Amino acid sequence: MKHFLKETDFSFHEIAEIFARALDFKKTRLGGSPPLLKNQTWAMLFYKSSTRTRVSFEVGINELDGNALYLDKSNMQLSRGETIADTAQILSRYVHGLIIRAYDHEIVEEFARHGSISVINALTDFLHPCQIYSDAFTMAEHWSDTAKLDSLRERKLAFLGDCAGNMANSWILAASLFGLRLALAGPEEFAPCSKIQELLNKEGSENNFTFTNDPSEAVLEADVVYTDVWTSMGDEEEAELRSEKMTPYAVTAELLGTAKPDALFMHCLPAHPGQEVTQEVLDSPKSIIFDQAENRLHVQKAILAALVEANRH
Repeated sequence: MKHFLKETDFSFHEIAEIFARALDFKKTRLGGSPPLLKNQTWAMLFYKSSTRTRVSFEVGINELDGNALYLDKSNMQLSRGETIADTAQILSRYVHGLIIRAYDHEIVEEFARHGSISVINALTDFLHPCQIYSDAFTMAEHWSDTAKLDSLRERKLAFLGDCAGNMANSWILAASLFGLRLALAGPEEFAPCSKIQELLNKEGSENNFTFTNDPSEAVLEADVVYTDVWTSMGDEEEAELRSEKMTPYAVTAELLGTAKPDALFMHCLPAHPGQEVTQEVLDSPKSIIFDQAENRLHVQKAILAALVEANRH
């Protein structure tokens, strides 16, 4: 059974095909998508609240002629002690696939281990692969008429802020996979975690990233400047400390100006203007944040299609 729990669950060649299909879905959307999920129901199990993830998946499943079933963990027997193992086996008798937005990464791994249907990681505290594929597609779309994955090779992406969070972890994996040069910048307390290095080593992936405490060093000559919120869901108690430590890493127009003249600004949203990024940068012509958000729909449809086809063999 094919799952999508981390960036490297698809090969470079498979990701290139996903990008090509996503571009086709995007171009032909008004004419309708093929009924690749006809007579299928995909459950969306959410431990966390969501806007982009829920809407893009629900719309995408519907556009592929499938049925989207939203499940809130707090309204299920999971919240009363039923095990993930039992829930995974039960859902496997009802639905054709499972999309999970959770806290611990082990949750999606356990569902994949005990169920007999495809599991998609729609975000955990460790990784956010759907976002990364969509962001990489958005970059390729800007640099290549056909959104070629090869267009990312040797490009420099500067990531500022929490370099131990799920977005930084996912970019570390993606940099190795896509041939990107990743420059991370943040406080020493939020340096890349050992867990992501262990995963790189386990998969035999190269280290395509550097880490510095100097935001100017990271942004210099970057093709993309990327940031995320300083405090993710579940870390609210640390908000004041994180804000104090990460203020020097806020993306301002002045800092963005030290990147390449045609550099792009990206943010996975939601943004907190005045914290990790200024409103001026969010509104600037360099900002492609809403392209990123839109492309979640097209890329996730392509991921769904890839999983359905892989599991037919």
